[in-house]
Amino acid sequence: MSVIVPAVLPQSREDLEEKLALFSKHTDADMVQIDVVDGRFAKPASWPYANGSKEFAAMIARGETLPYLGRFRYEVDLMTSDPEQVTGLWIAAGVSRITVHAESTTYLPKIITDLVRKYGYDRDFAPGLLSFGLAIGIATDLALVEQYLEYLNYVQFMGIAAIGKQGQPFDTRVIQKIATFRKRHPTVEIQVDGGVTKQTAPLLLAAGVDRLIVGHVLLQAKDMREEYEELSAFALRYGTYE
Repeated sequence: MSVIVPAVLPQSREDLEEKLALFSKHTDADMVQIDVVDGRFAKPASWPYANGSKEFAAMIARGETLPYLGRFRYEVDLMTSDPEQVTGLWIAAGVSRITVHAESTTYLPKIITDLVRKYGYDRDFAPGLLSFGLAIGIATDLALVEQYLEYLNYVQFMGIAAIGKQGQPFDTRVIQKIATFRKRHPTVEIQVDGGVTKQTAPLLLAAGVDRLIVGHVLLQAKDMREEYEELSAFALRYGTYE
């Protein structure tokens, strides 16, 4: 699995397809994260909420899956206030990793129960088929996700204070938060989303992060291939946590 994971915050289905085409052509990534913002838990709304979620539901009803599914595996980052209602749609679309924000819902136990009952989810059985992780904001106590670790494949730390927008400044407080978590839980997979650049990537990898989610930096780069390869080289230079 690639250490550097491109991320897209699509404004439309066409925008999603265009960005995926760029990632396919200019990176060697085997996974892409799709950021989904509902306009309530975080703003502004992205696709499919920006266009009305009926389009997405209709797409699934027709048996359609995400584009480039043979090229990429997909992770969906659900920055939504109703993750328990839409998780199934994204799994049907072909997503294999589901990230729910721990602060977004009071129904985390229900979400986990539904994953087990409906989809046969088991953290330790074929995680490549379906993996589940919780995202945690900088101001949130680690205890909120620690109580669910037995069910999680990974934890996603947000490297920015205001989620839902690409290109936000890196918040250095996340480094200490990661260090504390890593000391307590040395075997849990950690990924970071937000504020990942060539300046912050070495700090995060040295702190014990396994995967770096990168959106704005790749999409705004003059040469995406060069930017991706330079970021990937940090994993070899600094290593990933084992």
